[in-house]
Amino acid sequence: MSHQSMPGPSNPPYAPMSGQQATGLAQPHPGMQPPPGVHPQIMRNPQEFPILIWMLSLNREYSLEEYEACYNFIKDFVPHVHSPHIIQKMRIRFCITQLLPVLMMRHRRIPRSKWRDCVSPNGKHWIEQMPDGMPPEKFLHSMIGYHIECGPSLCGIAMTQGFQKRVINIGLGIKQIAVHPRGITVPDFIESMRHKLTSTEFGLIPLDQGDEIALRRVFILLCLKEAYIHAIGQPPGFDYSRLEFNVPAEKAWGDGHPLQGWEFRLWNANLGVAREDRIVEELYICVCAFFRGTKESNFIWNDEKRKLDSWVQFVDIDQMMKVIPKLAA
Repeated sequence: MSHQSMPGPSNPPYAPMSGQQATGLAQPHPGMQPPPGVHPQIMRNPQEFPILIWMLSLNREYSLEEYEACYNFIKDFVPHVHSPHIIQKMRIRFCITQLLPVLMMRHRRIPRSKWRDCVSPNGKHWIEQMPDGMPPEKFLHSMIGYHIECGPSLCGIAMTQGFQKRVINIGLGIKQIAVHPRGITVPDFIESMRHKLTSTEFGLIPLDQGDEIALRRVFILLCLKEAYIHAIGQPPGFDYSRLEFNVPAEKAWGDGHPLQGWEFRLWNANLGVAREDRIVEELYICVCAFFRGTKESNFIWNDEKRKLDSWVQFVDIDQMMKVIPKLAA
């Protein structure tokens, strides 16, 4: 494992180490002290930062006209995305997911002219509403942190509202439960993922219970790690083996130290995706990681649709295309 300190929440932004190039690694908060600027009472109330997830199903192919509609909207109304180094990546999946923050704000009845997108030094996004006479205390609590993530046919945005120093510590992981490259056996695929797992994690994979269960366990581990890495604002290339999750015991460690204060929400998504003249079923595991500052880290499993509907909303590409003309309002 690396000898660098395990990153903590993206709060506050940390300066480069003296005489070295910045690595983007933040230092963990000592003990369970609240992050700077956060009152201890808020730390003790997990409901202070409600989480909402929007999942976007790209369940069919798209037309050139639909791509142009997304692209033109971003060009006109999402200027922080429309920059020269991003322009070459303007594929439909990228374009349409950048509309999710706008859709979310419209759902809150806040017009596009009344908010701006902000970003921290390590790439964590939050939305700042225009004060417009809002009391200072309410304004400080109105920041919306979010993270956008994409899978092959499923994308999403995780968001929460509260103080800026807290809400940016949110991350989303989306993993399709399928081997790649296609045709590889499940045991061979799991072996190829060994470098991303600790020896303890690998030993807990139930290989004797069949390929389906073993494969699902691997993707749960990878998705947990991905969500956490996104929440702390780490770039691609982070060493997954620095993190360890014991799924049955619902425990987590980073560089051998317990990860305290984190909430991990896990849920499944099953999609029917149109591929030419047939419908293909795709299975996904999704995880939202958020730093709440509680004494222990909590794992919340949501397999019951009734409970999931209270904080996870699903939309598809048809619904997104219909709402685009209204998003500029």
